[in-house]
Amino acid sequence: MDYGMKNRLARIIKPEDGRTVMLAIDHGYFMGPTSGLENVDKSIAPLLGYADSLMLTRGILRSKIDAGVDIPVVLRVSGGTSILKDDLSDEDITVSMEDAIRLNASAVALSIFIGSKNEKQGIINLAKLVNKGYEYGIPVLAVTAVGREMSRDVRYLSLSVRIAAETGANIVKTYYCDGFERVVETCPVPIVVAGGKKIGERDALELAYNAVKYGAAGVDMGRNIFQSEKPVNMIKAVRAVVHGGLMPEEAYKKIYL
Repeated sequence: MDYGMKNRLARIIKPEDGRTVMLAIDHGYFMGPTSGLENVDKSIAPLLGYADSLMLTRGILRSKIDAGVDIPVVLRVSGGTSILKDDLSDEDITVSMEDAIRLNASAVALSIFIGSKNEKQGIINLAKLVNKGYEYGIPVLAVTAVGREMSRDVRYLSLSVRIAAETGANIVKTYYCDGFERVVETCPVPIVVAGGKKIGERDALELAYNAVKYGAAGVDMGRNIFQSEKPVNMIKAVRAVVHGGLMPEEAYKKIYL
């Protein structure tokens, strides 16, 4: 791994503690105007000072994010489906690596759907992106998902993250599950845990705490931050748990409330 790729990774996962709080706002690429993201510049701008990186699409980056804000960008480069389609796994690469470079991306992100009928397509897309990533020194984050018939447990999540890492991903995003330490142990690259659907603030802070406790480099949260009643307080609380080591209840009472 050359200097450029190492440097870009170090902007996302902080070398001081090996941890990261990523803010995900890429939901609109298949969900449209997601609640909390209807007016991105107003809802997201106050959060940027507390995130280690911002995961989003090129359209929102170009139109709604102030170029003067110094925040590493993890650029969503896969798509091709919407929530109206039964099978969300039918994705392809939608952004060139050259455009990612023009946008000064610190990393690019693509989804793979293990166990879906488009599993092979997703893995091949990941491999192509990794090839381009190493050509230009851009890290690749693989967002892992599993087929609808497969539970989000150690067996299938371990399978997904290991395939992503073996294909060449530099970071893997996956879900938290019971026995999560076993998922981490079998993955040779850093893992970040997805926040998933909106849950209670206490539960989201507990998720962040358990993720790093059992070996994740951090979290990539979206809806549990920007859909919170107090989004700024929530991202501060998540940051205190991930980087500061606060217990979830302490972070909730002292920072969120």
